[in-house]
Amino acid sequence: MGKRRTLFTGARLIDREGSISSELTVVEEGGVITAVSTSQDVLPSDRVINCDNRFISPGLVNLHTHSPMNLFKGIAEDVTPDDWFNREIWPYESKIDASDVEAGARLAVSEMLDYGVTAFADHYFEASRICDVAIETGIRADIAPTLFGMAGGFEEQLAASEELIGKRNGEKGRLSLRLGPHSPYTCSPDQLAMCADSAASLGVGAHLHVEDDFAQIEASRKFYDLTPMEVVSRSGLMDVPLIIGHAYWILPEERKLIKENNWIAVCMKTYMKLGTPPGPLQDNPGSLPLCIGTDGAASSNSLNPLEQARLFALAGKSRQGNAETLPLKTVWQMLMRGHEALPFGTGSLIPGSPADFVVWNLDLPNTAPAYNPLASLIYSSDARNAEHVIIAGEFVKQDGKLKLDTKEIVREAKERVRGILQKGKGSTKLVF
Repeated sequence: MGKRRTLFTGARLIDREGSISSELTVVEEGGVITAVSTSQDVLPSDRVINCDNRFISPGLVNLHTHSPMNLFKGIAEDVTPDDWFNREIWPYESKIDASDVEAGARLAVSEMLDYGVTAFADHYFEASRICDVAIETGIRADIAPTLFGMAGGFEEQLAASEELIGKRNGEKGRLSLRLGPHSPYTCSPDQLAMCADSAASLGVGAHLHVEDDFAQIEASRKFYDLTPMEVVSRSGLMDVPLIIGHAYWILPEERKLIKENNWIAVCMKTYMKLGTPPGPLQDNPGSLPLCIGTDGAASSNSLNPLEQARLFALAGKSRQGNAETLPLKTVWQMLMRGHEALPFGTGSLIPGSPADFVVWNLDLPNTAPAYNPLASLIYSSDARNAEHVIIAGEFVKQDGKLKLDTKEIVREAKERVRGILQKGKGSTKLVF
């Protein structure tokens, strides 16, 4: 049998730069975009999807999250960052098991697919279970098994990560794996350097947290006479493809350390929710390779990249006292830049690109009239506007409904939560 051909007819395309086309037909065949044409009769087709009055864009990327933490959504509210980490989240996490991780990841993926996320970068432990969920659900995932220097047995953790990378990196074109040292405050400079050497040897990247709080900079200067970003740079991690979670407090003199293959995932809702004062990242954001992440649902309560972009833009305008800063196209490009950080080749709507895209319906009460589709998406839209979500040519959401058993996913998550609450909080060697 030949490959099935699907036509998506009559849609206006939004490219990664934020430019919007006239009405076009997108042809998908074998998981790849094979043509984009003004004609609706490009080729004989097996299926035609009428996209009149719709917009097609590349799928969204969530470049920094902790998907299993969907199990902790709402468990630690109205607390300081210190209490959030040390009294709530890390003590609960110390007792969760692999089945908890899998259930939380499945709940997170179903939420992300609903929002139009077609690829995400994850940072968590029991990473093999998250890989399983990604393959099962059809999403593309870049997985970084978390490595904690404080927890002891770092060399064993690193060896286990290397083994998982060797087994599953590139699986079915849906998985990418990289090393995940947690941060410069939970891993020593020597441990970070070990990760850099390992990543370079394996031909993969890394993913870690840096400078989401100014106190981290002060502590690092006290211990190492270096800022956290300088510690990361000297370790060699910036020489491999590197996803930097946060960098919200990146100092002006540190910006020169960021290299071409480094990307910063901004998670604005988390900073606002934890009461973090405005960080210097918001000053001259165009000079940095900014992308959008969500952090985990325990801090952000949702995994919607559009919401995070919206908050970043609004906070930036308010901080600068300038409505012209962070214009729509700049914010959209942040959303799309996440594709560059991942090795899947996604993010374009041109022949030869993977057929990973979203069909948006903006003729709904929350977004109509769509004078400017970018404004409608960034400032008004939600999951209901993602009418169809396609990954590798397959519908993961069609006509507004996910192709997953969401009732069972929620039931399993609630069952795991009951067990977590029964076990209660444990002790942890981690300190924020």
